[in-house]
Amino acid sequence: MTTFEGTYNDHTQTLKLAIVIGRFNDLVTSKLLAGCQDCLKRHGVDISTDGEQVDYVWVPGSFEIGLVAKRLAASGTYDAVICLGAVIRGDTPHFDYVSAEVSKGVAAAGFQTGVPVIFGILTTDTMQQALERAGIKSNLGWGYGLSALEMVSLLKKLP
Repeated sequence: MTTFEGTYNDHTQTLKLAIVIGRFNDLVTSKLLAGCQDCLKRHGVDISTDGEQVDYVWVPGSFEIGLVAKRLAASGTYDAVICLGAVIRGDTPHFDYVSAEVSKGVAAAGFQTGVPVIFGILTTDTMQQALERAGIKSNLGWGYGLSALEMVSLLKKLP
């Protein structure tokens, strides 16, 4: 029996990553991005906007993330695509539609391309909950960055 596991420091200086960020609720998404960047930087990835390792793609909102993630993953340019967004419940069913579609879109991008596409979309009932997850209590952006590094490493090890 063989056990396969990814690590967080395998060839991080040579990785090419894309981060897709929803501009809607940017108070939250900018904090997720900062947490993700902190993680990547601490693991040896050059996160600078003029660097070679990370491309940043801003989209209008979370709904558009799936389409852009699929295009980037299918390009053959990136080792992983990290998707960051925030869908916060309101008084209409809009939340249900958007959160369902962004979930399907991000999952489809990964399944259809074989490239790790990380689901970093917060779906919360309130802005307070979103802010808590994006930095007030902890920053889930860090974990999304770590997931990308682990998945790239793991997929390289699998037969």
